[in-house]
Amino acid sequence: MKELQKKIGYTFQNEGLLKTALTHSSYANEGKKGGVSNERLEFLGDSVLSIVVSDYLYRSYETQPEGELTRMRAALVCEKSLCRFAREIDLGKYLLLGKGEQHTGGRERPSVLADAFEAVIAAIYLDGGMEPARRHILRFVKEESTVNAKPFRDYKTTLQEIVQQNPGESLSYVLTGESGPDHDKRFTVEVFLNSNCIGKGSGHSKKEAEQQAAREALHLMGCDK
Repeated sequence: MKELQKKIGYTFQNEGLLKTALTHSSYANEGKKGGVSNERLEFLGDSVLSIVVSDYLYRSYETQPEGELTRMRAALVCEKSLCRFAREIDLGKYLLLGKGEQHTGGRERPSVLADAFEAVIAAIYLDGGMEPARRHILRFVKEESTVNAKPFRDYKTTLQEIVQQNPGESLSYVLTGESGPDHDKRFTVEVFLNSNCIGKGSGHSKKEAEQQAAREALHLMGCDK
């Protein structure tokens, strides 16, 4: 426990929280008294991770549109990234696993490592509050975000500049579809050059869908290099 706390840079007041965060359901289920697994902590850790990453991206990338921020966040909180973060601190070494899970490579299984990483976030949050949890998360996220932060390209402006080279040509964007619940809407937009559809795109906002439609149009025109 002490070794892991040194690796994560946080000392627990209640080490029981950390132990629970490291307890896989397979280990808890093998206990005679029905131990507690890290599943509830994983649930909470997922939410803490999401708000910290969202806040960091919002403040750090002021010119990025909503669609790009969503893409970056998804890349940072996906199983692949969380598994990599967990391996940086050798988290698998400290997990409490049932015999079956241990014999089948549970310590290296991406889903197990990612879940445990989220559970540790929640344990830190419950033990010390948001600030130590934020510091722990950003230790991994800051470096990773620079890899995922590809410069935003304004496809609409690029397409408009190309079209303007030919007097009399005009662009228009038409919303052609809308689906999904209010909290997860998806929009479909087509871009027209005069009366001809030259591109189609979709996204979680009309602006994102328009950008994707312009991107497709540029691709079809061979101007997306």
